Amino acid sequence: MWICPKCGRPFQNTEQDHYCGKPPATIEAYIAAQPEETQPYLRQVNAAIKASIPEAKEKISWSMPAYWKGRNLIQFAAFKRHIGLYPGPEAVAAFAGRLAEYKTSKGAIQLPYGKPLPLDLIGEIATWCEANYTRVTPGSP
Repeated sequence: MWICPKCGRPFQNTEQDHYCGKPPATIEAYIAAQPEETQPYLRQVNAAIKASIPEAKEKISWSMPAYWKGRNLIQFAAFKRHIGLYPGPEAVAAFAGRLAEYKTSKGAIQLPYGKPLPLDLIGEIATWCEANYTRVTPGSP
């Protein structure tokens, strides 16, 4: 077991990536708290998602930026070497052919820094997530 020297939280993996402290209240606060060199990438990802699903609510979920409409539709986060995009396993499977050049796992896509971001593809994935994941909750219009 490894204990983070900054926040004191225990983890099973040594040097596990995590967010120390209180989660940010907004997506912009999350981005502003990241290293300066990663902020432009995060802003581009955020803008692509926001433009594609403007009706979705912005929130922080699991200490990451998320877009929500009855449930989390898509999330993203900064890591040392990449941005993690989390559209869910169904979306990753649906776009597998177009994601061949990226590392993927169940529900996650790694977008490395230093490489142009596939902003159109990110927007299409976000739109797909909204169309396929939005649930109407009882009592909602």
